[in-house]
This record gives sequence, structure tokens and C-alpha cells, in this order.
Amino acid sequence: MPRGQRTEEILRAELPPTLPLMALRSTIVYPLGTIAVQMGAPENLALLRAHEESGLVVALVVASGEGEEAIDPEKFVGRVGVAARVHERINLPGDTIQITLQGLRRITIEGIEKRTPYAVAQVRGVRETPVDPAEVDELVTRTVAAAETLAELVERIPDEVPQVLKMNVSDPGRFADLAATNMNLRISDREEVLQRLDIGQRIRFILTRLEREVARARVMEDVKKQTEVKIEQHQREFYLRQQLRAIQAELGETDPAERESTDLQQRIDQAGLPEHAASEARREVERLRMLSAASSEYQVVRTYLDWILALPWASRSADDHAITLDTVERALDDRHYGLDEAKERIVEYLAVRKLRGGDPTGSILCFVGPPGTGKTSLGEAIATAIGRAFYRIAVGGVRDEAEIRGHRRTYVGAMPGLLLQALRRVGVRDPVIMIDEIDKMANGGNAGDPAAAMLEVLDPAQNVGFVDHYLNLPFDLSGVLFICTANNLFDIPGPLRDRLEVIRISGYTIEEKVEIAERYLVPRLLADHGLVADDLAFTPEVLAFIASRYSREAGLRALERSIASVCRKRARAKAAGDAATWTPDAERAEALLGPPRFSPEAAEQEPEIGTVTGLAWTSTGGDLMTIEALLMPGSGKLTVTGQLGEVMRESVDAAYSFVRSRGMSLGIADRSFRESDLHLHFPAGAVPKDGPSAGTAVTLAVASALARRPVRRDLALTGEVTLRGKVLEIGGVKEKVLAAYRAGLREVFLPKGNEKDLRDVPAEVREKMAFTFTATMDEVLRLALLPAADPHPADAPPLELALDGPLALGVDASRDGARDGSLDGVVRTGGPLPPRAKGVKQHAD
Repeated sequence: MPRGQRTEEILRAELPPTLPLMALRSTIVYPLGTIAVQMGAPENLALLRAHEESGLVVALVVASGEGEEAIDPEKFVGRVGVAARVHERINLPGDTIQITLQGLRRITIEGIEKRTPYAVAQVRGVRETPVDPAEVDELVTRTVAAAETLAELVERIPDEVPQVLKMNVSDPGRFADLAATNMNLRISDREEVLQRLDIGQRIRFILTRLEREVARARVMEDVKKQTEVKIEQHQREFYLRQQLRAIQAELGETDPAERESTDLQQRIDQAGLPEHAASEARREVERLRMLSAASSEYQVVRTYLDWILALPWASRSADDHAITLDTVERALDDRHYGLDEAKERIVEYLAVRKLRGGDPTGSILCFVGPPGTGKTSLGEAIATAIGRAFYRIAVGGVRDEAEIRGHRRTYVGAMPGLLLQALRRVGVRDPVIMIDEIDKMANGGNAGDPAAAMLEVLDPAQNVGFVDHYLNLPFDLSGVLFICTANNLFDIPGPLRDRLEVIRISGYTIEEKVEIAERYLVPRLLADHGLVADDLAFTPEVLAFIASRYSREAGLRALERSIASVCRKRARAKAAGDAATWTPDAERAEALLGPPRFSPEAAEQEPEIGTVTGLAWTSTGGDLMTIEALLMPGSGKLTVTGQLGEVMRESVDAAYSFVRSRGMSLGIADRSFRESDLHLHFPAGAVPKDGPSAGTAVTLAVASALARRPVRRDLALTGEVTLRGKVLEIGGVKEKVLAAYRAGLREVFLPKGNEKDLRDVPAEVREKMAFTFTATMDEVLRLALLPAADPHPADAPPLELALDGPLALGVDASRDGARDGSLDGVVRTGGPLPPRAKGVKQHAD
């Protein structure tokens, strides 16, 4: 029978109204196609075993999902399937049957009549929509071209497929089905071809998929060609390299990589490395020999060996036995004026290192003081005096432990930590390394705790075998003289602080600042601005004026900026042709620098009611703190303002309770506590304040306001007060006394327990000031409160203070953190002095 007649007969054959439903998961057979399928699904096996006869016709559908999922026949209702005839059956091991299916025609599933043990579906034959003759030729041609391209690019597509397609161009429907069968489309795409009854849409869908596969295949072919080129190039290079080695061997020459390994081995032998470091370096050289120079691992190993060879394992710059104490003292005196206590402690420390030959078990120096007091330059002077290299490491803001211990070599761009980097730069194993701003190092976080990593570095008992993560070898840091600097000792973690030998640098007096300016600052600033001594001359009087009116601080930086400002103006005048010598006085300095930032000394002030001058300690030095108390009609309420911490608020409560207990002796009527409100204010409300050592000043202000008795303003006071009126010891005495001295106050009230701390105050300051040591608050009230000049009757309106200008501000700190339990708030330095009081005026209701 001719083929065309056979095809027509198959397509026109009558179908029964119901057919057994056979679901296929991984393939499909189109009309007039033949395929062999292995059946293992229980429902399909039940169908085949129930119909052993030959010529069985089934309804084929495509089932989606995994093989283990149960198939719901209802979801096939309304879908297009294929009526197919079962021709051959072969029983295979493992409960599997292989059958041959021949597609007959497309059908639709109208409904499900039976579900178990296999499904039986109601079916109906469908008619396909013919393609538009005007576009069929173009679609077929493009499809054949895409199939030919794919057959060339993709190995799994046989070369005969395009020829098979060309033989069926006269039947577009059959052409589309053959293309879908032979072009290795996904099962989802094959099912989509099955569902499309419009032959034109079917061919367009197949064409879209084929053109996408052509584009993907071309990309893969390009990648394959590039890869083959690279492989061929590498093989060629390898072959040439082997030939080059053979030629070099014949000529007696060595391979460059081998020569580099030999050079590294010689450098290791000559470097005098410790045995453990030399052994590790030799092992890495052997690894290097096995690697290609183009390998990324080669560069990692090479960099690691460079670091091992660059570190000063044995090189020294000085001998601790050769330290000459006289030379050290002269070097410190030449570069720093004053700071006698700090210099003495430094000389003592170096004397111990001299006697112990390096003092491997001694502490680490730590200079603590306000900014601008010469902490860093002291470290440089020590290095110069003992003949060692100096290197400064700034750790302020460091928050990654790897900055100290280094990064492990597994990371890209890994490097050793700051310490080994410093040692490589100085080239010796015993330099003076200054760790600057150690109190500003971040404490913990996602990247580790750098402060904790410092524990091993700054412990002489442990740093003999310091292990950097990058180097992964113990390195001896015991020969390094570490010097730390900090502004606030209490910001350093306790375990780290315990390893430090603290040397406090409190600040400079006006006289010391003048002397330092004449010796060091003025000559240096003149040279920096292109001036000579004949261009600009500063008298001690004008330097004292600048230091007191423009730079009232513990350090020297503000004074240096003020002198530099005058130098700049002189340099401009000199550049314009002014050849005269400038010798500014106070009036000329004010014209050059602008209005003074601080008021003149105000040691003689009128007494005021409810206003007390206290003393503060901050990380930038001492400062003044003004406390104001105001009494007004009310119901006995106590109001406190000024952004105070919890400790300071408790001090206010204790002060108020104490004054109530002494009301009779102070002449305060009981009804004053019940019928009056008291407002206590600490100026500079934007600045946090905390700590108990303002207790005496707070108590005095409360007593003055309630008793309506003025307070002496020619003195300042500090001290913690208990509920029983005991005045307890506080810290920061030297800084507070210097702050009072800079402000022009010449009398200070201190707790009795701080009498021993007076020796820390410079002698010239002690000679010009009077100190009163009190043990109880009763003594403070007796000495600081003045009798009321004009007593008011009990029903008189309350008093109000009239002040001319802004008040000084400040807070206090505890003594070594032992009593307060917290640090004082940070206070702005350089604030104006309390203005001269203009008297007391009545409050107008």
C-alpha cells in the first residue's frame, strides 16, 4: 500500500468513544510517529496486563511532576492527547515492560469513566487548523535552516534530521511534529506542540525554540573555541618551556624559577633566622618549586617568604646596658620644659631596664594627659636619648582584631598586623614603638576585640612568643620598648590598664606655657612662616596675655594656633614690603587676634546667693563648674536641670536632705522647705555630666539659696559629701587646682583626705594659692557662707540672681574610678569665667 494512502487511512480511522488512558512523563509520540517506551508506573502496568491482545489502542497524555507523584486523571480533561496503537511488548527485569507505540491522530479527553485499576477516558477526534499558504513556505524554510545550523553546532542532533524535514515540507502538520520529535526539545515544549491545533502557530512555536537553541549553541561554540585556544596555548607554552629547560641544561644554565628558589634558599641561610622560622621558610621554598610562576598560589607563597626575610629577627639598634641616664635627662630637658614628675618617672623606668638588661618582666609606659601636653614628643625624646629607632602606631578608631594580629593567609590581600609592619619598616627588633590614643581603640564588635589582642602585645611575660595570624610563627617582641598614650585612663579596659605603668601629664601653668613658647614654639613658628627674629618679637607679658585670654587649656595647641595666627599676619605684611620689627603688646595682640575668648582674671568677685564655683575634671584637663540655685514659692518640689547622670542626681538629693537636717543651725524655717520650690541648674545643658565629687559645691548652693546667705566667689571647691555631711576624698586634684589657678582663683577648698595629693601640684602654683582642707560639710558652710546683709522676713518673695554673661561649666571625676563607679561627663574646655556679680535683686511676682 502506498505511504500516502496508509497515512490517510490512519488519520481517518474511526476511534472508539472510550480508550484506556496512558500517561507518559518523559516523552510523547505524535501522530504517524513510532517510539519505544519502558513502562513502570503501576497504572500503566495494570492497563497492559488487562489487555494482552495485540493492536491495543490507548489515549496518550503527558503527565507533569516527579515520577513518584500520583497522577490525577481529572486534570487531563479538556487536554489534547494522541490515540496510539501498542505493537510490541517485551517483559524486562524489575517489573518493567517495554512497548512500541505508533501515533494515530490527535484527540481530546472529554471525561473520565473509570479510575482504577487504570483510567478509561472518553475521547473525541479533533481537526487541525491548516496553515495560511502565504506564509507556510517562509516558516518551513526558516525552520529547516535553523535545524541545519543546530545539526552543525550540536553533536547530539543527527545530520539526517534536516533531510527528513525537507522530505515532509508538503505536509506542514507532519513537518512540525517531526521537527519537535527530532530536535531534542524539552518535554514541556513537546507537550505545547501537541496542544497547538493551529498548524501555523505550531510551526512558529517550534521556530522560536529552534532559533533560541541556535543562539545558545553559538555561544557555547565560541566558549569551546576560546577554551581550546587557551589549552593549545598552554600546551604550546609548556612544550616550549620544556625545550628551553633542555637547552639551558645543555648550556649549563638554570631555570629562572629554579634560580629564584636557590636565591631564596641562600637568603634564608644568611638571614640568621630562628630555627622554627628557617624551617618554615625552607618548607615554603619547596612548595614554591612545585608551583608555576603563573599560578596565583605562587605569588601568595612568594609574598609570605618576602615577609619572613624582611622582618628583623636578630637585628638590634641598641644595648640596654649602654643607656646613659645623664644623656636621657639632657635629651628630655632640651625638648621639654617642666613635667618634672614625668621626666623623673621616665628616668627611673629606664634605669631599671639598664640594670635588668632590657627588663623583660617590667611594665609598659603609658602617658596619660590632656591633648597637646607633649605625650608623643616625649616618646620621641626617649628614643633619641637611648639611641633607638622610633615608630608611631595610631590605634584610635581601630575596630578590627586583624589590624593587631594580622589577617590569615587564606584571605585575598592578607597582610601582617600593624606591629610586624612597624618592625619591618624600622628594620630592628628593639625599637621604641609608640601606640598612640590607646584609649580610643574600639572595644569588641563583629571583627573581634583589638583591645583584647593588645593584651598579649603589651604583656612582657607573653610577647616573647607573639604569633601574628599572617606569619603564623612566634616573634619575640620583648626587645621592643612600648610606650602608650591616652587622654582618659578609664576608657582603657581594666585588664589592659593593669599591664601599664601610668605616668600622668596634667598640663601646664601660664608661666610654663610662656617659657615653652619662648624656648620652642616661637622659634619654630617663625621658621615655619619664613620669618626671622628681627621680624617679630614676643615679650613674656604678651605671651602670658595670649595664653590666659585666648588659650585657656591644659595643653599648648590653642596657644600655638594663636601665635601662628600672629605669624601669618606678620608674614603677609612682610611680603607686602613691611620691614619693621613687630613687638606686639596686649592691645596690638587683641587687634591681631580679635576679641579675647576668655574674660580676664576675676579673683575678686561680689558674693552671690545660690551661686557656687566648683571644679571639674575632664579628659582634656581641669575646668570650672558653676552651680546655680534659685528659690521660689511652691510646694517643696526640687527641680534639677543640666543633663546630669544618675550619680550626680543622687548627690543633689543627698545635698538637699543634708541641708534640711541642718535647717535650724542655718536659720532656715521649716515652712521654707514646704512652701518653696528649689531649682538647681548646671549650665551648659547640652554637655553630659556625672560623678559625686561636686557634692560640696551642690550642698553649698542649696544651703545658700534656702538660707538666703551669699557665698564667697573668690574660691572654688570640690569634694564628695555623704548623707551625714562627711567630705570624702576625690580624684584629679592637680588638674582641678591648675584650672582654678588659670582662672585667677587663689583659694581652693579640698577634702581632708586629699591633703597628700597637694605635692603633685607644681611648687609655683602652691606658693601663690591658699588651700583649705575640710573633713565635714559643716566646716565648708561655716567658712564659705557669709552672713545675710539684709535678712528678709519669712513671707518675703524669693530671690533671683542677675548675671551679666555666660557661666563656666564642667563636671567632676572620681578618684581612679574607685568611689564614683563611673567617669564624669565630657565638658567643653575653654569656656568663659563666671562674670562679676552685679548684686542681688528681688524677684518680681
